[in-house]
Amino acid sequence: MPAATDSAPDELLRVAVKAAKAGGEKLLEWRGKFKAREKSPFDLVTDADLASQQAIAEVIAGHYPDHAFLGEENPGEIRPLLNRPYCWVVDPLDGTTNYVHDFPAFSVSVAVAVEGELAAGVIYDPLKNHMYSAARGGGAWLDGEPIRVRTTQQLSKAMLAMSLPPQANPESPDVLDFVSVVGRCRAVRRLGSAALNLAYVAQGVLDAHWARCIHPWDVAAGVLLIREAGGVVTASDGGEFDLGSAHLVAAAPGIQGQLLEVLQQSGARPVGR
Repeated sequence: MPAATDSAPDELLRVAVKAAKAGGEKLLEWRGKFKAREKSPFDLVTDADLASQQAIAEVIAGHYPDHAFLGEENPGEIRPLLNRPYCWVVDPLDGTTNYVHDFPAFSVSVAVAVEGELAAGVIYDPLKNHMYSAARGGGAWLDGEPIRVRTTQQLSKAMLAMSLPPQANPESPDVLDFVSVVGRCRAVRRLGSAALNLAYVAQGVLDAHWARCIHPWDVAAGVLLIREAGGVVTASDGGEFDLGSAHLVAAAPGIQGQLLEVLQQSGARPVGR
């Protein structure tokens, strides 16, 4: 992370790091011990999700008891919470299906919005002990080292990542997008953790990530990371990104416009909230 200062975003970032580590410790503790159940068809929740969110919430409440909390496992009303002066936006286990199957790609995402604008955020990979972090105006960092998005200028040379909703079908917007995009780029990956996808874009491992049907807690920290790493984030239709709706295209500047053009040709539309 950057050197500590007295600015509010850096103070918030320190708490975000502490909270994400607490959540990640719970995920590691619960590996192989949890019970999984469906909260909706094909959408799982585990004891680990709940334990991680509780640990994160306790850290945040210990520092900021009056701040709003928007977490995946008890979301409440999204827009009223995001409109509060301070709102923490938390995914305690991004990649639950991966976690259940012991596939090594899951993460903790913790961000905070101030007056509706993202101010600090982290994505923590507990298996690798990697902490991606950003405070508004302070750049993007991985374990204390600065990171930047790629400088790719041609979509045909780009490796992209996509998200799918828990229950996708042939007419799902992201499936229609995939059909349009896959032949126009070097490769498309679907990792199963949107937060890690976004972290990898910020790191310069991937060139872009898009999602039509997604939630604020999946992307809040990643959006800030990519912006601070020099990337561009818009809504999936090319308009201004709205955290309350969350659908997005996040990319290296050189291919953002090209990717949006292809996505607009797919005929897909974002899923509204």
